[in-house]
Amino acid sequence: MDPSAGLSFIPISISLLHHSISDLLLYLRIILLIHSHGAQSELICSHQPIVALAGDDVILPCRLEPAISARTVEWTKPGLDPKYIHIHEKGLEHWIQNPSYNFRTRVFVDELEQGNVSMKIFSVKLSDEGKYRCYIHSVQEEAFIHLSVGSVSSLVIKVTANTSRTLVLQCESKGWYPEPELLWLDGEGKLLSAGPTETVRGPDDLYTVSSGVTVEKRHSNSFTCRVQQKIINQTRETQIHVPGGFIKDPSEDYLVIIGILMLGIPFILLLVVFLLCRQCSSKISTSDEEGQSTQLSEPTTEDLTR
Repeated sequence: MDPSAGLSFIPISISLLHHSISDLLLYLRIILLIHSHGAQSELICSHQPIVALAGDDVILPCRLEPAISARTVEWTKPGLDPKYIHIHEKGLEHWIQNPSYNFRTRVFVDELEQGNVSMKIFSVKLSDEGKYRCYIHSVQEEAFIHLSVGSVSSLVIKVTANTSRTLVLQCESKGWYPEPELLWLDGEGKLLSAGPTETVRGPDDLYTVSSGVTVEKRHSNSFTCRVQQKIINQTRETQIHVPGGFIKDPSEDYLVIIGILMLGIPFILLLVVFLLCRQCSSKISTSDEEGQSTQLSEPTTEDLTR
């Protein structure tokens, strides 16, 4: 065999081996891309509105599933200018933020490795209500979540009128959002027919509601005023208990009148008899005096002979 032929075979074999390795690496890369695409995490946020009361802290829950590390988290609020609420990237908090959220937001840095990209808002305001957008750059995924903010307050019941037949109650509550409804209930939990609810919205966007109701003795001695807001699932109520003697029963008035008459008639009769007797005695005394005067004035026979 020609030695030169053997030498020419070696470069050709190395070239073929090089191409085989390149093809293998390309194949492995394609497999990895397909696998990584199929296993890409999905950003999931709550589909139900998150409800918070003004002044409370609230968490807008979002997560990556399957859990992967989120190096960059971006929270914005569409329609807000500037729209940025909170941006976290590689352990740094960006200064680009809407002024109304300054020092009021945070993400859970220690849990970003586990895919927790939720945002916490401190001291919630009524203006915080609305739709929020969470965007994760590493997976190019976005999701939206809605925050509903409400405000509630206590109730006050006052007695504004009290007659022998009825009692008028007035209930008022200040500081509600959104606009609530007011109900009156009797001691058995049944709705009472009340007047229209008066609603006033203040400059702070909070609502004041008030309503009056007229009740009778036959209803109950216990009455409840309830204010509720179904959107934020909040209810407040207060109860007033009226002692039995506080609401007069009309029959009691009649009994009092009858008792007075029964006690008064004998007294009146005795008084009339006394006055009549006194009048008769006065007349008799007057007649006696007149008789004596007549006898003194008549001349005797002795006087005539003189």
